[in-house]
Amino acid sequence: MASSTKERTSHRFRCTECGWGTSKWVGRCGECQQWGTVVEAAEREGIARTTVAERIDPTRRAQRITEISSESAHHQPTTIGELDRVLGGGIIPGAAILLSGEPGVGKSTLLIETASRVAASGQTVLYVTAEESVSQVHLRARRTGSLSPELFLAAETTLGAILGQVDEVSPALVIVDSVQTVTSENTDGIAGGPAQVRDVANTLVRMAKQRGCALLLVGHVTKEGAIAGPRTLEHLVDVVCHFEGDKQSSLRFLRTIKNRFGPTDEVGCFQMAEQGIEEVPDPSELFLTRHDDATAGTCVTIAVEGQRVLPVEIQALVVETNAPMPRRVTQGVDSARVAMILAILQRRAGLPLSSRDVYVSTVGGVRLDEPSADLAIAIAIASALSDRPVPRTVAAYGELSLAGGIRPSLNEKKRSAEARRLGYTQILSPSNQKTLPEALRLVLRAAA
Repeated sequence: MASSTKERTSHRFRCTECGWGTSKWVGRCGECQQWGTVVEAAEREGIARTTVAERIDPTRRAQRITEISSESAHHQPTTIGELDRVLGGGIIPGAAILLSGEPGVGKSTLLIETASRVAASGQTVLYVTAEESVSQVHLRARRTGSLSPELFLAAETTLGAILGQVDEVSPALVIVDSVQTVTSENTDGIAGGPAQVRDVANTLVRMAKQRGCALLLVGHVTKEGAIAGPRTLEHLVDVVCHFEGDKQSSLRFLRTIKNRFGPTDEVGCFQMAEQGIEEVPDPSELFLTRHDDATAGTCVTIAVEGQRVLPVEIQALVVETNAPMPRRVTQGVDSARVAMILAILQRRAGLPLSSRDVYVSTVGGVRLDEPSADLAIAIAIASALSDRPVPRTVAAYGELSLAGGIRPSLNEKKRSAEARRLGYTQILSPSNQKTLPEALRLVLRAAA
């Protein structure tokens, strides 16, 4: 009787995400359904071998957690207050940080300023650019006043060359702009491909951990706003930050999506200027329009961005129209939420809005996504419709229910305290107003 044999399978192509194999190339993985992750791989045949336990070197032996010192794992400030706020106090040696953002938002400008500040403190910084020449980076650094003798520039596009530059300079901080444009000689595929990005990031992160130097990587984003490349890129690093802002506005926000060494709900505020990027420690005045007299169609809400409490002015305009479909135009607020607020105003407060164009916008280019802005939006629309200005001492926040009630908001104590600090003496909130009609009567009566 012939001895039974185990069927061997060989796959010429494998998915870099899940390991699914196929004998011919396909554009989409048949297992995880990811596009562009199937690459040519060596044939895998034979019987799997059992992994043998390694002999552990005494220097790598497991330690009791109570005996481990954390003195080296402390934050080192960059002297950029808003960046340190987001990172939890500064950059930790050996930490890997990924910074993403839309093209042209100012990532490179922020990085060259960060590199200059760290170098000015006496630490060596290596700035590796894989997209520009060193002359181009030097021009930007000179324009923004970011020149420092301890800041080294190198234009490299291969992983081996970057590691060689690190060995030559021995920096305390390495900045790579960007990880999607660096290629590894040991991995097949084009620059920016999933396999290349994974290998480059993994090697650089391992280098940073071994040498104890901080690593700051720049990551491209897709048209949907997600970080380009494999999802494992975000798992490899310690901190993931996103730099965002409207190109039509000078305001920029830095947010943390992941942070192993600090909070993930902090927001840093910056402003683009001719001299480069400037931090905004107190952005309270950025989102308000100062009028000599109260203006109809405006209302101030108290928003929370991370741990920051900000006053934001909401403006509304209501215009008669003969069009069969009135226009609903929004900027800085969710259009679907505004449509819901209009329906609540018409049904619960009796305001005739179905035959009028409605325009709603925020001041300063800030975007409000939290539902606590509902009450201020409703008051601004009612003020514009009645042409009665809201008193300048009024601030409002609270989520509206479909029944016309005002639901509680998160961080009410912080919102109230900030509103009173800024001089708002009449605060409309879920704690003192239960329904929308009640709040509207109070505001419009005061404005009459």
